[in-house]
Amino acid sequence: MRFSTRTNWNLAENELSAAVRGRRAAGHELFDLTLSNPTSCGFEYDVTAMLAPLSDPQAMLYQPEPLGMLHAREAVARYYRDAGAEVAPERICLTTSTSEAYSFLFRLLCNAGDEVLVARPSYPLFEYIAQLDDVTLREYPLLYDPNADAERGWQVDLHALEAAITERTRAVIVVHPNNPTGNFATQAESEALERICTERGLALIVDEVFLDYALGDTKPKSFASANSRCLTFVLSGISKICGLPQMKASWIATCGPAELVEAAMQRIEVIADTFLSMNAPVQFALPFWLEQRGDIQRQIRARCAANLLELDARLSGSKTQRLAMQGGWTAVLRVPRDPEFVWAALERGVIVQPGEFYGLPEGRAVLSLLTPPETWAEGLKRLP
Repeated sequence: MRFSTRTNWNLAENELSAAVRGRRAAGHELFDLTLSNPTSCGFEYDVTAMLAPLSDPQAMLYQPEPLGMLHAREAVARYYRDAGAEVAPERICLTTSTSEAYSFLFRLLCNAGDEVLVARPSYPLFEYIAQLDDVTLREYPLLYDPNADAERGWQVDLHALEAAITERTRAVIVVHPNNPTGNFATQAESEALERICTERGLALIVDEVFLDYALGDTKPKSFASANSRCLTFVLSGISKICGLPQMKASWIATCGPAELVEAAMQRIEVIADTFLSMNAPVQFALPFWLEQRGDIQRQIRARCAANLLELDARLSGSKTQRLAMQGGWTAVLRVPRDPEFVWAALERGVIVQPGEFYGLPEGRAVLSLLTPPETWAEGLKRLP
C-alpha cells in the first residue's frame, strides 16, 4: 500500500515526550509548566449556562449555510465592533478551527508548490497544514533586541521578509500577537506589511486568536479594517476568545478593496459549501458564548499577570532571563542551556518546552502562563 507523500511524517515519539511518559508511568510527581488548555487549568466556568444554548430546538432543522448562519456571523461582527473594527457579516466565514481557516485560505490562494511566508519563531502547526495543502512555507525572521524597552523587544525583519518573496509567493502570515513571543505588530509594521502586500499583489493573513490578551497598558488594534489596501484575512475563534477549545468555532473575516473581497468571498463560499463543517448547535450557541467572554477573559488575564509577576521575582538575580512580551499566554526564557536546561528541569520533576519546538534559537525555553498557581509556584522553585 502506498500513501501520499504529504503524510510522510516522522511519527516516532520524540525523546522528551517518551521520557515524560515514562516518568508518569513510573509514578514520579511532575509539575507541568506547559499546560495551555484553559479547560484543564482550573478556571471557573458556568457549566449550566454555557451548555444550555446547545439545546436550542432550532438546531434539529437542517439549514445548510456555507458561510455560517447569519445570526452567528452577526455575533462575530459585534465582536469586532467591540474591538473598534467594522466587518460586515457577509464578509465573515465560519469554520470549525483556525487550522481549517488556514486550509481554506491556502486552497483559495495557492496552487501546488506556491509559497506562503510565515514568521520564525512561530507555532509549528503551520508546517503540517501547508504540507497537506501542497503549499511551501518560507520563513521571515522576528528579531529580538535585548536593549529595547521592557515590554517590546521583538520586531519583524521587513528587509528579510521582502527578500524572501519570490514569483511563487501568494501570501504573508502574521500572528498578532505572535505565539510564543507575544509581540504585537506595531502601527509602522502594519503599514509596511500592507504596503508590501499591495505592491507585490499578495494577500495578508492575520491570526488574532490572542488579540484580547494584551498585558499592561498595551492597546492592540485588529487588522480587520475595510480601509486595508491589500486583501486581508483575519482569523480568530472562541478557543482563545472564550476559553472554549472543545466547542470548535472559528472564522475568517475578509477585508480590503471591495472588488477583491467580493471575488474572494465567492470562492470561499464554494470551498465552505464543499465541506459544510460547521454544526448547527454550536452556531446557535455562538452569540451567547461571545457575549459571555468577559468572565473567562478576566480570569485568564489575572492568571497570566500573577504568574508573570511570580516568574520575574523567581528569576531575579538568576542566570535565566524572561524575554519581553506584550500579550498572549506564553513566556520565552533565555536559559544558560537549551536541551540541557529542559532535561535538567525534568530531572527535578518539571516539564518545560524546548525553544526549538517553536523555531527559537538555542538557549531558549517556553512556559505557559495558564499553569495553575500551585503547580506554577512549585515548578518555578524547582527549575535549575
